[in-house]
Amino acid sequence: MSDNSYPVTASVRRANGSVEQVRVGTAHKTAGGFSIRLDELSIGEPAAPSARAPVRSAPSDGSAVFPPYGRSKGMPIAGASRQDLEFYANGARRSLGDPAKARFHDKERALLTTIEAELAKQGGSEEPPLPEPGPEAQADDDLD
Repeated sequence: MSDNSYPVTASVRRANGSVEQVRVGTAHKTAGGFSIRLDELSIGEPAAPSARAPVRSAPSDGSAVFPPYGRSKGMPIAGASRQDLEFYANGARRSLGDPAKARFHDKERALLTTIEAELAKQGGSEEPPLPEPGPEAQADDDLD
């Protein structure tokens, strides 16, 4: 997601009275305001598990966002701090290691793949590589 893109959410009240923010699309800033791209929506009861659409992997266009928990909930994964990326990656790994959360594993695997790609994109080492020796270094070696 670029700096001009924002997650669009809707409040959903559950049967137990809790309210959950559900992502329903992405808003893109334009010269005249915003353009909103909605995800697939349905009203009423969810489809039976066998008829449910397959879980998609995280979008590769940079529009993937963090899940709805933690301090960066709903924020773009692209460009996130290393601390946030590692926090959510650890959460995904915990979920993947818990057999009781098997119904979330496909989504967690996609999230973890996206986070790991962002970590790789941001680079590993904090120190710049040492420069290659130039011709003057070779001349010094010849004096020995």
